[in-house]
Amino acid sequence: MGEKISLKVLFRVVVITNILCLVSISLVEARLPFACDPRNGLTRRLRFCRVDLPVHVRVRDLLGRLTLEEKIRLLVNNAAAVPRLGIQGYEWWSEALHGVSNVGPGTKFGGAFPAATSFPQVITTAASFNESLWEQIGRVVSDEARAMYNGGMAGLTYWSPNVNIFRDPRWGRGQETPGEDPVLAGKYAASYVRGLQSATGNRLKVAACCKHYTAYDLDNWNGVDRYHFNARVSKQDLVDTYDVPFKACVVEGKVASVMCSYNQVNGKPTCADPDLLKGTIRGQWGLNGYIVSDCDSVGVMYDTQHFTATPEESAAASIKAGLDLDCGPFLAVHTDLAVRRGLLAEADVDMALANTITVQMRLGMFDGEPSGQPYGNLGPRDVCTPSHKQLALEAARQGIVLLKNSGPSLPLSTSRHRTVAVIGPNSDVTVTMIGNYAGVACGYTSPLQGISRYARTIHQAGCSDVACKAKNLFGAAEAAARQADATVLVMGLDQSIEAEFRDRAGLLLPGHQQELVSRVARASRGPTVLVLMSGGPIDVSFAKNDPRVSAILWAGYPGQAGGAAIADVLFGTTNPGGKLPMTWYPQDYVAKVPMTNMGMRQSGGYPGRTYRFYKGPVVFPFGHGMSYTTFKQSVALAPTELPVLLGTNLYTNKNSTLSSNAIRVKHANCDSLSLFVHIDVENTGNMDGTHTLLVFSTPPPTGKWSPNKQLIGFDRVHVVAGSKQRVKINIHACKHLSVVDEFGIRRIPMGAHSLHIGDLKHSISLQANLEGIKT
Repeated sequence: MGEKISLKVLFRVVVITNILCLVSISLVEARLPFACDPRNGLTRRLRFCRVDLPVHVRVRDLLGRLTLEEKIRLLVNNAAAVPRLGIQGYEWWSEALHGVSNVGPGTKFGGAFPAATSFPQVITTAASFNESLWEQIGRVVSDEARAMYNGGMAGLTYWSPNVNIFRDPRWGRGQETPGEDPVLAGKYAASYVRGLQSATGNRLKVAACCKHYTAYDLDNWNGVDRYHFNARVSKQDLVDTYDVPFKACVVEGKVASVMCSYNQVNGKPTCADPDLLKGTIRGQWGLNGYIVSDCDSVGVMYDTQHFTATPEESAAASIKAGLDLDCGPFLAVHTDLAVRRGLLAEADVDMALANTITVQMRLGMFDGEPSGQPYGNLGPRDVCTPSHKQLALEAARQGIVLLKNSGPSLPLSTSRHRTVAVIGPNSDVTVTMIGNYAGVACGYTSPLQGISRYARTIHQAGCSDVACKAKNLFGAAEAAARQADATVLVMGLDQSIEAEFRDRAGLLLPGHQQELVSRVARASRGPTVLVLMSGGPIDVSFAKNDPRVSAILWAGYPGQAGGAAIADVLFGTTNPGGKLPMTWYPQDYVAKVPMTNMGMRQSGGYPGRTYRFYKGPVVFPFGHGMSYTTFKQSVALAPTELPVLLGTNLYTNKNSTLSSNAIRVKHANCDSLSLFVHIDVENTGNMDGTHTLLVFSTPPPTGKWSPNKQLIGFDRVHVVAGSKQRVKINIHACKHLSVVDEFGIRRIPMGAHSLHIGDLKHSISLQANLEGIKT
């Protein structure tokens, strides 16, 4: 009897659960329109609701119906509703750095959406050097974002990605970026944005935002914080380094938004600099979208930086400079008085709103029923799907970098290494793996759990946390290493060490971590592998030089499936192919380089920054990464000469055009300056593997530009053991072989440019064809 009752109860529970699921899905599909509800007889016939009209006509119509008071309340992230026109309130601030995040108030988890897929932190994904992967992740994230929007749990405007250059290894937010190289960061930006926005014509799936413009890469160091910092940047470094990923974001990625930063650049707040906003972002690059402030940065401009005498002047200065939306309340409070005092015209407010409302219309927010629109069918079943989880795992696998492998000791063997000691403060972590600006993950596989799928494990934390201030757990960790066939130490950092508003003081492992590694390595009876979780580089010279530490892996912050990916690499299910997207400096480097010095190039005793300009000793160089197999590269086909044609209608001075034997890019016929280099990659080892091909160039040794190499192209290619694959790299002379002079002018040097592909060198001679010049 009891069994029958239980079955009945179970049946009822299943039926009720199914009904609730259907109700929740139907509720998702029945979300009320943001505006232009076809059931509202008062508003459905308004011209701004007519989808058959061009967007600019609809925007103009809506602006003409709004009062000044209503307009001003739309200038901030928590935009107010306009009930008389049937328009709901909207929260602009949502985040999707590497998965839908609840950091911003526009997104929340719960109900039918308890979680979203959490991909590896950006610095890890960048290490894959895989443009198609970045775009694919963007598409998955925007699928989940749209699904959550349809369910009333998220917005459609995401203030991601962060494409600032990882200039200083101590920066707490370096983890959010694609690394130190401007070309890599630019390609990442354009690829991820293309995936997120998934634009079809003028329509957007979600609206992305590239941040923080510009020269922003200091949070809180040595008493200087981002709110007070004035970044002094040369025109050369601005054009050559800091602005490159933002330009790629706008020009190539067609991003819908750019966020200006807290700091000043050369004495002006970025959010009130018309040269940066109207002049560069919108004027030179042609942004089709809106410019938003970092949160409260308009208030910071007045309250902290004292840029203007009154708050109304700050409100006016920012809007007139080209700011369209304020993350924060400042513009809602002070814009009205700015207009009434004549500091700002209502037409300036209209211009700002035209940019934001246009983006909302491109998102379909004024098209009535969301269920009838593209992506309107996405719902809870489209979040945390098996394929999305698999992509998170694959992204982690591709981003892991093998830094050292003596012997080789990796991969481990399931037959020889049946018992593995898993030690370290990051050995059984979950939330640590997703880094910052993350949401609630679908689920986690910790390193310990991942390794347990391959071998019996003996687990000891060694330290109670990454700060590792005490040694009382060291003995148990050493005992575990003595009993195991192999030892894996999972060490590194977390958000208590590096994070937003938390820059690091130095580059060494925190507390007594280094001693724990060395003591365990001495005690271990089998190979000792050091696995590092971190966003920024760590000086692990001691482990690199210690023969007892046989291998080192860097996993960054590898996302929800990070532990599974680490184990797959350790045991050879995955052959690592990641490369470092940033230089790993020795600790003494930072003693010579204040974070406040924004210069990229060497000068006097200043050593310069990143692999492009710093020539001193490193722990591991940019682009470093090993494999379990060996690859041989050879140039199969490449031009040795490239004529540089000048614009046929160019009226200019020959001397100006050819200053320092370099042609201004804007004077060259760039359409004719694309070339292909064909490279054969042969797997000469006995294991299938993926080779990450990096192509660098060095300009001719004349002129005042850096003689160091510059990344110009990259690709990943899977090569079966004993076989060969041909890779075609497209090199565009105007983009990739150009340099920036001290005046911020981009030029193409004439003469022999050297291409570097591993140990290979290939020379291409560029010669100017002056026939087009008329003087």
